[in-house]
Amino acid sequence: MLSDILERLAEKIFSYKAYPTDADLSDVAEALTRKHHCLRQPDSFNESYGWKLKLKSKMHNYRTQLRSHGLSSELMVNTLKSKSREDADPFPAKNVKKARRGEANYYPQPSGDSPENLEQERASLLTEIKIRNNERTIREKMARTFQFRRQEIVDQKPTIENLMERWPALFQMGEVDAEFQRVTTVPLLTRFMAHLDKHSPQLLKIFRKKGGTTKAKTATILEFLDQGADANIRRECILKALIIYLGEHVEDLLKEYMVSQKDQAVQELERTTMAVFVFRENSSLLQQPQDVGIIIDGVEVLNELPSVAAGVVMLFGLCYALNMEYPQGFRFTFEALQKILMELGSNKMTSKIRKLSGELKTAQ
Repeated sequence: MLSDILERLAEKIFSYKAYPTDADLSDVAEALTRKHHCLRQPDSFNESYGWKLKLKSKMHNYRTQLRSHGLSSELMVNTLKSKSREDADPFPAKNVKKARRGEANYYPQPSGDSPENLEQERASLLTEIKIRNNERTIREKMARTFQFRRQEIVDQKPTIENLMERWPALFQMGEVDAEFQRVTTVPLLTRFMAHLDKHSPQLLKIFRKKGGTTKAKTATILEFLDQGADANIRRECILKALIIYLGEHVEDLLKEYMVSQKDQAVQELERTTMAVFVFRENSSLLQQPQDVGIIIDGVEVLNELPSVAAGVVMLFGLCYALNMEYPQGFRFTFEALQKILMELGSNKMTSKIRKLSGELKTAQ
């Protein structure tokens, strides 16, 4: 009976997440003993800790069984067979990509469509994207080809130029939002902006209490908030102050230029790995940007975004959609965006982000 219970639970858990966290398994164990009182373990923590340990071991064995039979594409990505010999021997963990950022569909299972049919759908997308006011059709075709596209991105790691050529629809603001939701099941833009606005009063309290160089660096930014800035400027100021508070450099993530510096900006952006660029008429932060866009590997992938905050959230979404690492030098900022604002994988935080999360709760 014990074996049957664990087997059924493992099947059900795997249908939701191939690599459940400790917190996930704790929730399942507690739910099990709460519903079936006869399975409670009085001698263990909250009467269910023993079930959590059994489930953890069972999930490992269950994944091994599926992997040995080649029954899960997501598990096969994480095997040594998917790596070259020169990587697999000295670095067995290299390029192992588990769903560690809250992805619900990191590597979706193959659908009933054949690769040939999905390739035809991809080709038809190249025509559909040229038609005006065709967002609904594009969205449907992008949803249908999600599994095909996702496996291409994870397995082949194509360049940005290649992705823009094959999947141009993916580099639109609405489709970045939609792709993020396909990967995580969570809406991107609405949740990000809503939670940023929700946490802004508490974040301001935290920033204003900070002393030393952080206070000096954020002083000018926070002054603009006292001048009746609109919602977009307010969000921009909060994000800049957050970057500084976390000990990272705003100018490395947000490349700001005046319109008159466009030639100089183009040359610099061609050498930029990943950033949000902003063009203004003058250097005043109260001046609405003339253009906001995103650069990845020296290629402009998005432009004419409505605000700097939208640029940051689109870059965050592209990290998920294109299976990219977070920008170098901004791991704390993007961890805060992921685990505090988007509430993805928030059960495990670095000490710096855990401290900020605690301060936010205290400041409420």
